[in-house]
Amino acid sequence: MSSALAAFPLATDRRRFLATGSAFAALVASGCQTRGATGSGLESATGYGPLVPDPEGLIDLPQGFTYRIVSKLGDAMDDGLTVPDDADGMGCFDLGNGKIALVRNHELSPGADSGGTLGSGYGRGPDGKILPGGTTTVVLDAATLRVERQHRSLAGTIRNCAGGITPWGSWLTCEEPGSRGMKQAPDHGYVFEVPATATGMVDPVPLKAMGRFNHEAACVDPVTGAVYMTEDRDDGLLYRFIPAVKGQLASGGKLQALAVEGIADSTNSKAVAIKRGELHTARWVDLDNVEAPEDDLRLRGAAAGATIFARGEGLWMGTDELYFCCTSGGEAGLGQIFRLAPGRGSKPDRLELYFESESKDQFNYGDNLCIAPNGHLIVCEDQYTDVVDNHLRGIDQLGRPYDFARLRLQTEFAGACFSPDGKVLFVNAMSPARTLAITGPWIV
Repeated sequence: MSSALAAFPLATDRRRFLATGSAFAALVASGCQTRGATGSGLESATGYGPLVPDPEGLIDLPQGFTYRIVSKLGDAMDDGLTVPDDADGMGCFDLGNGKIALVRNHELSPGADSGGTLGSGYGRGPDGKILPGGTTTVVLDAATLRVERQHRSLAGTIRNCAGGITPWGSWLTCEEPGSRGMKQAPDHGYVFEVPATATGMVDPVPLKAMGRFNHEAACVDPVTGAVYMTEDRDDGLLYRFIPAVKGQLASGGKLQALAVEGIADSTNSKAVAIKRGELHTARWVDLDNVEAPEDDLRLRGAAAGATIFARGEGLWMGTDELYFCCTSGGEAGLGQIFRLAPGRGSKPDRLELYFESESKDQFNYGDNLCIAPNGHLIVCEDQYTDVVDNHLRGIDQLGRPYDFARLRLQTEFAGACFSPDGKVLFVNAMSPARTLAITGPWIV
């Protein structure tokens, strides 16, 4: 296995996660429910114990866990620029020779500070300047976590929100222009690919066959090469891109949207259409005119039978299944997590509502997520409501939530991902941008 492959997925070779994935696959094959719970009276898990107040006033963590800031807004980078703000989705990669790389999104809108004068990039704003959105790459010593270099790796894009790692060692960074941006910037709303090994700016090539929409996250099935993508809209869809050539996304392919049998709307906002623990057969609807400037891809997909999801955001691939967040989904409007088992050609795909929040204390607007070394999910909260603190929430294999960390600033956690050895959780505090490394007694 190459070093790039070894870093993806970062937790799927852990024994406990493999066992969980195999058990789920067996249940999918049999058509059984994974749990008897329907969503009422959801029990919380213990997790790693109570959170200990941080004397620095930044992040509260369980006993035995510590954090350090490895990169932050305004730090000088090796290309003469500085670290920009709004750090969002992020992936971690094994570069070999004891080095790891973080490729980090920056969800910057036109007119935002880009961290210096950008000499090249995909697009320009009305002022003629290169658009500030894009990615930075941070190379670390894997043992000491010392920063060895950091630089801009993509520029000229709009609001790079999340994305996903690929089996071949690159980061898929996704534009989320928003409703206004989708109308005013018809050349934006795409996915771009950034190799983890890039030592400077990459050639910004929009992967147009993967669709133009309000992108959020992406993940790749290592078996089939299919790319799954979420859409951050109240009436968004879950997409699948089947490349014409596995591993070569720029070669084009076919875009589809998920249609769950008997469920047109999974949000449970008007009526409970899908219950926790139930498995539902799913199929895929072919889409056309995927680059449409009208921002109507999701509307045409829904009209063709695709299922609606409420603000699809974080997305992560396991061994035999993938998980994705719907930030404002659920009867309480506080968030859902779905689990999808791809049939991979021989069997139908199956969808399960893995978790649905019933109170803000459980889970409040989950966004980016990843799989921990023990198979739990680590989910970044993204809420700016009456609650000041955002959390990292854990979800155990029974779909039960617990608190893992509390951010003491009114900003969001984003970009959670583990180091290839599973010993370090990297995560961003969005603004002012900080990239943090969290270590401690992870359960394996």
